[in-house]
Amino acid sequence: MANKVLIGVAVLVAVVEAVAAGTLPAGSGGIILALAGLIYAGMAWDPEDATAELVVAVAVGAAAGADVLSGIPAIGPYLDGIIDGLSTALYAGVATVLGMRVLNRLKG
Repeated sequence: MANKVLIGVAVLVAVVEAVAAGTLPAGSGGIILALAGLIYAGMAWDPEDATAELVVAVAVGAAAGADVLSGIPAIGPYLDGIIDGLSTALYAGVATVLGMRVLNRLKG
């Protein structure tokens, strides 16, 4: 249940930031997205077998960086903004996986 809530929060914040930029207090959207990504990855991803999740994070990040949806008339920039926000959350999850793997290696 908590996983679904975190996904919902991340999607909602990404949509709000893309469609109505400036609605949230300055910088809070990015912080919320990063925290949601950090917590979700810690709860839902297996750090020793996170290949699929890491590939999705890289693919979404590449799509966000390339602005692939901006060519769609009228809604393209908004869709790109949503992808940008979701990539923030996914990259935060990558940091969680990295930290968890390092801890697992240190434990032995």
